[in-house]
Amino acid sequence: MIAKLSGLLDSVGDTACILDVGGVGYQVFCSARTLRALPRPGEATRLYIETHVREDHIHLYGFLSEAERGWFNLLQTVQGVGAKVALGILSALSPDELFRAIASADKTTLNRCDGVGPKLAVRLITELKDKVGGIALGPVAQAGAGEAAAAPGSESGPVADALSALVNLGYKRADAFGAVTAAARNLGDKTPNKELNVQDLIRAGLKELAQ
Repeated sequence: MIAKLSGLLDSVGDTACILDVGGVGYQVFCSARTLRALPRPGEATRLYIETHVREDHIHLYGFLSEAERGWFNLLQTVQGVGAKVALGILSALSPDELFRAIASADKTTLNRCDGVGPKLAVRLITELKDKVGGIALGPVAQAGAGEAAAAPGSESGPVADALSALVNLGYKRADAFGAVTAAARNLGDKTPNKELNVQDLIRAGLKELAQ
């Protein structure tokens, strides 16, 4: 199986690019986000590759990061998500944004992705919320993995209450989640033996959002 390709970018289309590796042109399907981030034709690039072999075709899917490739595979463990829908999700959301949407149960953000309706958004959250900590995620996701593992499934507690308060103030759920988890982490570092307080979390979360 092909796991990585390094070569010169030949051309970029709407859904795929052609990578010239030693004179051989490989058609590689990518998310719109990845295609936009590629260098100009003729310049060197490297793509992490996921190879799909079917009876009637062999498709190569390319990613600029291990995190994006990891999400591509993880998304397809959910019923109703194939390669096309997975790329549609990754076209709309970066790995960090996708992590926050799943961890904070942000159905609205997931609904923005092509191919994701309300039912699939719920299924993505339900089936992936306990798996997101085990993937090679971006720096923001890694930093909040501990808090995220506990927060989504909790209907009460200071973190959940602070998150609800910020959402009620008009902040997007994913942004509010990132701010509250960062606030909880910072407050815990400063006073590790002190129980988290909702008001402190809200104030610290607002400061995070203001930065």
